[in-house]
Amino acid sequence: MHREKFKPLGGPDGGNGGNGGSVRLVVDPQVHTLLDFHFRPHAKGTNGKPGMGDNRDGATGEDLVLKVPDGTVVLDADGKILADLVGAGTTFEAAKGGRGGLGNAALASRARKAPGFALLGEEGQARDLVLELKSVADVGLVGFPSAGKSSLVSVLSAAKPKIADYPFTTLVPNLGVVQAAGDIFTIADVPGLIPGASSGRGLGLEFLRHLERCAVLAHVVDCATLEPGRDPVSDIDALEAELAAYRPALDADHGLGDLAARPRVVILNKIDVPDAADLADLVEPELAQRGWPVFRISAVSHTGLRELTFALAKMVTEYRAAQPKPQPRRQIIRPVAVDDSGFSVAPDPAVEGGFIVRGERPERWIAQTQFENDEAVGYLADRLNRLGVEDELKRLGAEPGAPVSIGDMTFDWEPTTPMGDDVPITGRGTDIRLDRSERVGAAERKQARKARRGRFEDGDIHE
Repeated sequence: MHREKFKPLGGPDGGNGGNGGSVRLVVDPQVHTLLDFHFRPHAKGTNGKPGMGDNRDGATGEDLVLKVPDGTVVLDADGKILADLVGAGTTFEAAKGGRGGLGNAALASRARKAPGFALLGEEGQARDLVLELKSVADVGLVGFPSAGKSSLVSVLSAAKPKIADYPFTTLVPNLGVVQAAGDIFTIADVPGLIPGASSGRGLGLEFLRHLERCAVLAHVVDCATLEPGRDPVSDIDALEAELAAYRPALDADHGLGDLAARPRVVILNKIDVPDAADLADLVEPELAQRGWPVFRISAVSHTGLRELTFALAKMVTEYRAAQPKPQPRRQIIRPVAVDDSGFSVAPDPAVEGGFIVRGERPERWIAQTQFENDEAVGYLADRLNRLGVEDELKRLGAEPGAPVSIGDMTFDWEPTTPMGDDVPITGRGTDIRLDRSERVGAAERKQARKARRGRFEDGDIHE
């Protein structure tokens, strides 16, 4: 309450509390991994500051901006996709900050000129989210382990992936930028696939998901393999079966069509080996009959790389141009229905004769109320009555004393309690409608002080 010399009855002057800061995810081209979230999985926005006297509002908490790489998919704890963050600057609000409470100055009205309570601030939103990174590339290299995909990326671009003479050297995709005359495209070295990858064998699902955004798929075939039972045609057939069995969850979001319908190109690698060149001569006519371009290259001797680079750039340009242009998303406005009361009342299945009130506003009001303050509880009762909760309980046949649950609180419903302007004003922090008040009023404190001093004035009521 405002207190100043020569200004009696200054009235309420408590300011409002500041809103809490939200947590937002923003795509940053300079960020390439989600490794920071592995070491720091918990993120929290800044709290808002409480309001102060002299009608001073509390400071608003700052939003926490977390930078994520392009291609990050946000899922909830149940695996439902919430956002697909593609493109620099794309933003997703991961957790919304709570709204600040109202000071008693904002609660003053004609009937309640000097409120002795304030509304509490709301808790911010807490969520468990899963971040998944899917590579964004124009060309995806598909092949068995040790087919030479990492070597091909290293010679076509400035990328330096790990290269070794044992399978599964690559465990995470490697991206490279390739320039062909005036065209620039990106190429992804996807870790090696094996039969059964579409069902999760050999971490196949972890690898296949990186092909969802690729406009062109390139089969990299090892023509120099010494494994029995393997040849370029059987390798391609095995991988095509896995691509056909895989069902991407985000196909419709990228406008690239079905994964099985993407353009294909066959790259016969390691033809610098004499036996590999002979094998390429045998299988090239059969592969060409499928309508796929076939290129014979050597990542070691750089044979055929120039022709391959220009062909890939042309295929990427043509395929993306053939796809329908993405339509800008329209803003969706959902007005509240005329007959929408904003709450619902239903019988409580766990309590006989009880009822449960659900709704955004009633549950928010419960969180804002100081239940140790009788005047705040009376203010809550008035709000619920104006909303129509009282009438709805009567309509459903609620009996006096019936337990009514709203959020985490349960009340004994008293339909005969007067509401609003019919209630006489008592001391601050008290409400005559509530018999359980334990607050000692100013008059009682004055009487107790006089009793301790052993003196009373005429007209004082004492025992």
